[in-house]
Amino acid sequence: MYAFRKPFAVAKFDGLILFGIDYKVVLIISQVLGYAISKFFGIKFISEFRPEYRAIGIIGCISLTGLTLLGFALVPFPYNFVFMFLNGLPLGMVWGLVFSYLEGRKATELMAAILSSAFIVASGVVKSIGKWLMVSHHVSEFWMPFITGAIFFVPLLLFVWILNRTPKPTEEDIALRHIREPMTSDDRKKLFRSLAPGLIVMIFLYMMLTAFRDFRDNFSVEVWEELGIRNNAAIFTQSEMPAALLILVLFAMFILIKKNYSAFRTMHIIITVGLVSIGVVNFMFFSGLLKSPMMWTILTGLGLYAAYFPFNSMLFERLLATNRSKGNAGYLIYLADSFGYLGSILILLYKEFFFGKISYLHFFLYMGYGLSVVSLLSFGFTHFYFRNKLRSTTIA
Repeated sequence: MYAFRKPFAVAKFDGLILFGIDYKVVLIISQVLGYAISKFFGIKFISEFRPEYRAIGIIGCISLTGLTLLGFALVPFPYNFVFMFLNGLPLGMVWGLVFSYLEGRKATELMAAILSSAFIVASGVVKSIGKWLMVSHHVSEFWMPFITGAIFFVPLLLFVWILNRTPKPTEEDIALRHIREPMTSDDRKKLFRSLAPGLIVMIFLYMMLTAFRDFRDNFSVEVWEELGIRNNAAIFTQSEMPAALLILVLFAMFILIKKNYSAFRTMHIIITVGLVSIGVVNFMFFSGLLKSPMMWTILTGLGLYAAYFPFNSMLFERLLATNRSKGNAGYLIYLADSFGYLGSILILLYKEFFFGKISYLHFFLYMGYGLSVVSLLSFGFTHFYFRNKLRSTTIA
């Protein structure tokens, strides 16, 4: 999936302006807008999707995405930004379809940890390949995203075939994590209303978290250049690999926590520690206490992904298992994601129109400080809310 989504972020599109905005920012906003619309639609689509059509759905979405990248390459500037918007529409459905294979199992954390680590590495790998294509093979910035995606299309078909052979949850899985079923509109309303205060605060935090993560992902090449590192294709993979390995070990260990509420509460703590650590590491780097750009990037990535990936998979998995409500994690993930990517768009516009003269590096540092403060306030509320709301249902 990342081969069809993120390679263009390693390009800079220097000197191109549209609507008075840097063209790369226009492309990012266009893709994220499509992605956000897809997530809002996915609240209904993913929660109701029939399991027997998942493999076809994944391949169909990725194929459509590949066609949009071909359109982006063929149609000249400035009209090709429309294809980045179209690119985000099918892409937004893929995560929910993939995660639906994993949820509701006693080994969900282990599988989700492997998947999450793969996504961390994938973001760096596809950007490294994109940079390599441009630097070593002189592929243009407009053709590079399509060629990168084409490289991964055949492996994608193989892995979807393997994924589709995943056995259904066993009786033990259902007993431990509750049965996961397609949801109706009434089911979604009932679940949201039953947990509304806690969910609203969590979604607000996730909006800021997604904006921070997206900014880091989309402008990593600009940040590295401001740190004095240019034309190093491997840097994007090297800087993400340590965080991916640590996240894999950390969240795979949740398979050992049998009580769902205990796991849910522990994830809350990890999220908060991860986000607070971003502010601490940023301060150390800004003040000169931490001098290595690589170490700063690795540590901020570790704090970021320690918070981001529970939201994207395991946090809502354990919440549903604790609450024992009818439904599936895909609904809650897409509810959070839809607002998360809306937050990403707002941050990009805020930076462009109000802080256009601030470097990407310094804006990223300031975002980290704000995220740390918000995470502490959010944790204080959600900790007490869910403790009172869920402790009577901690039967597993």
